[in-house]
Amino acid sequence: MNLHAVAAIYRFEMARTFRTLLQSIASPVLSTSLYFVVFGAAIGSRMTAVDGVPYGAFIVPGLIMLSILTESLSNASFGIYMPKWSGTIYEVLSAPVSPFEIVLGYVGAAASKSLMLGVIILATARLFVPFEIQHPLFMAAFLVLTAVTFSLFGFILGIWADSFEKLQIVPLLVITPLTFLGGSFYSIDMLPGVWRTISLFNPVVYLVSGFRWSFFGTSDVGVGVSLAATCGVLLLCLAIIAWVFKTGYRLKN
Repeated sequence: MNLHAVAAIYRFEMARTFRTLLQSIASPVLSTSLYFVVFGAAIGSRMTAVDGVPYGAFIVPGLIMLSILTESLSNASFGIYMPKWSGTIYEVLSAPVSPFEIVLGYVGAAASKSLMLGVIILATARLFVPFEIQHPLFMAAFLVLTAVTFSLFGFILGIWADSFEKLQIVPLLVITPLTFLGGSFYSIDMLPGVWRTISLFNPVVYLVSGFRWSFFGTSDVGVGVSLAATCGVLLLCLAIIAWVFKTGYRLKN
């Protein structure tokens, strides 16, 4: 493996993050803090507990997942789209770097940024609501799996997009609605039967449910099912990326 090439891509992408700290870190943390103020403090103080968990603490896993999903997607998609847009993708493709090493560099950097953000938001949440993490190893596993999976999905999106408008379509019209309807702010057990059944077709439900279980030991879906669903999406993304590099689909556009 060409570790020097992977490290070069990784360092380049991470350097871009540190050059734009206000946009990459401060802005998402501020936005999430506002959610805690509005939903956790203002609304949560007037609501009863959900599954035995105070509402302010109940939404912590969902808000962290919301940030992880959106940031992983945007970081990875922008990271691979910019070389395509500027034409520097030819330098990467002509270098002695395998597809696996390219993906490892770009996706690794995007996932690292998201994990950093998730840890910062987790620490920030403690300033607003008290909570305990019952299963820290499972929490770390879900964080890493989610960050890697949606960074892979963002990489696919960046390859598919041929304009900045297309780069924003999927996050705005697909991922954000799925996240808000995936139990980030409520338990799907609170929904009527038919809507609960429909919610089970939303993959974000399994991410949020499994992540919430790692905090409080309670979930809408079994933790084993959540892990299996997350790994399934991960494998699907890997298969699509393998097909992209095999066919050269839009890599040079």
